[in-house]
Amino acid sequence: MAMLANPLPQLMDDPTGKVLGLDLPPGRVIGPAAEPLLWCADEPADPQDWARLATARRASGLNPVLLGGIGELADWELAPDEASYPGDHDAEDVLAEYWETYAEGELGYDPEEWPGLAEAPALREDPDDRAAETAGAATGEGHLKGARIALVPARRSADIPAAVGWRGTRNHEPDVARLCAVLRSWEDRFGARVVGLTPDRLTVSVAAPPATGEEALVLAAEHFAFCPDTIETDLDEHADSLLHDGSWTFYWG
Repeated sequence: MAMLANPLPQLMDDPTGKVLGLDLPPGRVIGPAAEPLLWCADEPADPQDWARLATARRASGLNPVLLGGIGELADWELAPDEASYPGDHDAEDVLAEYWETYAEGELGYDPEEWPGLAEAPALREDPDDRAAETAGAATGEGHLKGARIALVPARRSADIPAAVGWRGTRNHEPDVARLCAVLRSWEDRFGARVVGLTPDRLTVSVAAPPATGEEALVLAAEHFAFCPDTIETDLDEHADSLLHDGSWTFYWG
């Protein structure tokens, strides 16, 4: 795997980001000087920060993400060395394995009756526009209220958790890259973008949510396999909640 050039060391000498064609608010680079993990703003994001910094991905390969419930990032115990490469895993294989492990005990389903991957619906809007809308709304409410905007060097939005070594899934899956493989698949099929992280929650925007009950039910099985704690009742009720829903949030207890 070819390594991406990490532009973050340039921000140590130029915190404004002008060297990368950016106009950054006050912030700092986090991680080892030779290979920093991310840049993070000092103050809570305003609703326009995501859209304003989305150009960083096109200009320098830095993907925006909101970091909520932030405390000190040292308390997040980020461990990038514990993550493999998302491209080394197959999304359907990962989900089928989780389904076989959890479906019978949690839901009473036959572990061998994995329904497969949901079909990709038609895009309803530009995925990056949907991400900006989701991020803008999230900064003022819920678990991402007061979140700070960050920039992460990653090949694509789906890889952000692995790139920073996020450990919010460790009670379910110690190698977050396996879940990033699923996020890549959702990025391709549903126009998903990783919008926000807290120590134990992941929020993605969705530009192509399922439009029919049948599509939503198959996707609900994917959600269960990805994060069993997401299903509070049963697959049918969760599927109903996915119809036309422009964002998904997952919590690993």
